Amino acid sequence: MSNEKSRLDELPALGRRSFLAMSGAAVVVAAGASGAVAGGGSHRPSPWRPGPPRRGGAAAQRAATAFLQSATDAYPTINTGPRLAQSYADELGLFSTAFVYDNALAIGALLADCGRGTLATAKVLGDGLVYAQEHDPVHDDGRLRQGYNVGPYTFYDGNPQPNGFVQPDGTANIGWQFGFLGTAVGDMAWPGLALLQLYGATRERRYLDAAVRIGEWITTNAWSTRPLGGFSFGVDGADNPVPNGSTEHNIDCVAFFTMLQHVTRDKAWGKAAAHARAFVERMWSRADGWFWTGTNDGTEINRDPVPLDPATWSWLALRDRRYAGALDWAGRALATTDVSTAPTSQLPDGEKVSGVTFSTASLTSTAQYNGITVHPQGVWLEGTAQLATSLADRGGRADRARSEALLAQVRHAQDALGTGQHLGGVEVDGGVVAASSLIDSGFGFGYFQVQHVGATAWFLFASTRTNPMRWGGLR
Repeated sequence: MSNEKSRLDELPALGRRSFLAMSGAAVVVAAGASGAVAGGGSHRPSPWRPGPPRRGGAAAQRAATAFLQSATDAYPTINTGPRLAQSYADELGLFSTAFVYDNALAIGALLADCGRGTLATAKVLGDGLVYAQEHDPVHDDGRLRQGYNVGPYTFYDGNPQPNGFVQPDGTANIGWQFGFLGTAVGDMAWPGLALLQLYGATRERRYLDAAVRIGEWITTNAWSTRPLGGFSFGVDGADNPVPNGSTEHNIDCVAFFTMLQHVTRDKAWGKAAAHARAFVERMWSRADGWFWTGTNDGTEINRDPVPLDPATWSWLALRDRRYAGALDWAGRALATTDVSTAPTSQLPDGEKVSGVTFSTASLTSTAQYNGITVHPQGVWLEGTAQLATSLADRGGRADRARSEALLAQVRHAQDALGTGQHLGGVEVDGGVVAASSLIDSGFGFGYFQVQHVGATAWFLFASTRTNPMRWGGLR
């Protein structure tokens, strides 16, 4: 155990939602934890192979859907029942980690695609979330962990993890080796949204019941009575409350509780949605046209850096014209163009990708991850697809053209980047990499040029012009 803790302490902070990797004194977060990233210690991936022939819109959508299905079925001999999709290609070094946020997005994207077999795959993932909720090795209160293991691997310290998603004793295989043991409000609300959308598509009661349990966990464990209100972050891996409050997570709660009220007709969920929305509105900076990131203590607003997610998700969840300008701010202030000739770019020679980055801090960062210096003009492709999705949903005079232009950039990245990567040791294609070059979020973690379920799902939302945060938004 001491050797494991030492190894974890050496790993860089690299995750989607940075607080959640708290596990005792070790802090590890989720987006790239080893020198196994493509390119090793070099800033440019090597060797590079040409991507597949340039795909059109329909072909790109089919390829993205196939990637999500491959991620779901990455370990076919060991996961034969309910399961979750591996979040990142093997090259990232997180092995078989499956984050619930990514899986929630995958469910919504598969429902939005409406292709052959996509509903069946969405149900497999939904059943995986329900199984994880009902078979936690410690708790029986409706929570989901940040991430799970879905396939065998040997950890960096030589300690084997031999099982699939379901352990021999029937419990869900929680991601203890990386410390992905905590439970965050946002990482609960997104699975709640996905399960409700799956209930809408199937009318199978187990998905609704699981979503209600998620809602009850959030309102019981994270309802903040501090001055800024809203919902706090959640609990760490040792089940200690984390007082931070995230604008992004409260936006998730507005969407989730609004949908729960619509489906159940229970007014209590409407009150929870209003509680979350009041926090979000306190984070709005009318003078700047953006949402602040949140609070560290429930009392003072954290004003730096300013991230993209609250801008895009606020539109999808609230659809309130008072805050619609946040999309325009994001499109201007966070715009980036990654060109292969830049010293810290990881793009193959001759390539160029445009879009947006994660936050205001990403544009000036000089951080390093795994010995690689971040690229300030790297494109966060998940966020670029989020902005394309939001603009298409807003539907203003120029929004359709702007959305299509961003979508074309993501489609180009799907063609040109991430070739030769693997899921469960099998080469895959069609996924969208998390970032065009290594970027720093500004919150202590980075995104790599590795195929990613979350980025691919947002690409599908943009491609299908659907909204995963609204009831009926996937039809």
